[in-house]
Amino acid sequence: MQNYNALLARLAEITHLRRASAVLGWDQQTYMPGGGGMARAQQLTALRKLTHEMFTAPQTSELLAAAETECAGLEPESRERLTLRLVRRDYDKAVKLPLSLVAELAHATATGHQIWVRAREHSDFSAFAPTLEHLIDLMRQQAEAYGYEERPYDALLDKYEPGMKTSEVEAVFDALRPGLVDLVRRIGAAEQIDDSVLRRDFDKEGQQLFGEYVAARLGYDFHRGRLDETVHPFCTSFSRNDVRITTRYERNWLPAALMGTIHETGHALYEQGYDPADDDTPLQRAASSGVHESQSRLWENIVCRSRGFWKVYYPELQRHFPGVLDEVSLDSFYRALNRVTPSMIRVEADEVTYCLHIMLRFEMEKGLLDGSIAVSDVPAVWNEKMRDYLGIVPANDAEGCLQDVHWSGASFGYFPTYALGTILSAQLFDKARSEISGLDSAMAQGDFSGLLAWLREKIHRQGGRWLPAELVQRACGEPAQSSSYLNYLNSKFAEVYRLESASQAV
Repeated sequence: MQNYNALLARLAEITHLRRASAVLGWDQQTYMPGGGGMARAQQLTALRKLTHEMFTAPQTSELLAAAETECAGLEPESRERLTLRLVRRDYDKAVKLPLSLVAELAHATATGHQIWVRAREHSDFSAFAPTLEHLIDLMRQQAEAYGYEERPYDALLDKYEPGMKTSEVEAVFDALRPGLVDLVRRIGAAEQIDDSVLRRDFDKEGQQLFGEYVAARLGYDFHRGRLDETVHPFCTSFSRNDVRITTRYERNWLPAALMGTIHETGHALYEQGYDPADDDTPLQRAASSGVHESQSRLWENIVCRSRGFWKVYYPELQRHFPGVLDEVSLDSFYRALNRVTPSMIRVEADEVTYCLHIMLRFEMEKGLLDGSIAVSDVPAVWNEKMRDYLGIVPANDAEGCLQDVHWSGASFGYFPTYALGTILSAQLFDKARSEISGLDSAMAQGDFSGLLAWLREKIHRQGGRWLPAELVQRACGEPAQSSSYLNYLNSKFAEVYRLESASQAV
């Protein structure tokens, strides 16, 4: 396996450089002073150019071809063959991108982040518009360079959800939308829930300490991670043993940091759970962004918004905020945390309306890419779609079209994976419950080790061995489906809102 091992050694060097770039990106969004933006853009551009050059160099191509010949006699599902399949897919895509485009994208996204932060602070989309215009042009160039069978958006989506087409996402959303709309209608006709208990004065230190407490009990290893503050919460990984999460604190809205921290913990559990044997190899990565999102949404919503979770942890929450929640019952807190109401901010949306936020962004991205939506019209179109999808209109750009960081990083094609992962989370949890004896009773005691172990085996340790469709089939014994998710929503919120009966999910 001389050629195979030589290829892995070369790819390990590239991985180290990419992770160094990720460290700079993490620092840019956490501790870097604002004045460092231009220098940081140059640093990130240099590293990304270098890694692209190394990966697409003739030496990589020669080693890859030689390793494929060397391993041709092995079983298709052998570690070597699966690794080479993944590398071949990555390489064939990467060589289609001109180095000049890679460099321009790296610089544009590094500077674009700082421009977005300032525009968001001042709620001024016009300050970000020229940057967005440039990034969309680069996305069109990237789509053309990659190539596509049906639509340009397919090429961008494939970066995050390998093998999936835009038309398939549309079919999923079209099937999901009626069930969501029906449930929103039925909840709207019920007696509404008061969530004012979540808007009391929760000091930042208490929020941080409780967030760390919960994250640790879910399984996040702080010896191999840390929690910091940033404008837009995220999780990033520099190795299996250095996985960092961030959150955003609002003193008078407890769920912002609490649920944001738990969400990023779900991502971090995936990153900390890779197979140690895959360290520094191409297999140490998630199957897709959607699969990654299934982990964060499973822990955030199915586990940590459940009544059983708060039966265990609500007394601890009360202890972290003396006098703030003393007279608030568990039932009142649980129902407030699960209130369903149209909201402006995606990351704070309830479970029922969340996917509507994603559908809106999906429509926006397709329109921006094909030119049917002009950049100058983004605030107006966004507001119109918010009215159509959720019945509310943002008061300003900061709570509207500037709320998400993704476009500043040219992450077009990423948003649909949030909904795909949300749907998958329920399917995975259903399968886990069917295979783990006593899971519900264990979780009712605050013990999540069985669930985490199942996810480690079925998802985390599989790394990048399988395409997402293959992984779902192997883990669940069936293709991806939305009935588990709709059944979960109807069952849960029929109880939360005391509805007479749940609609039949399809």
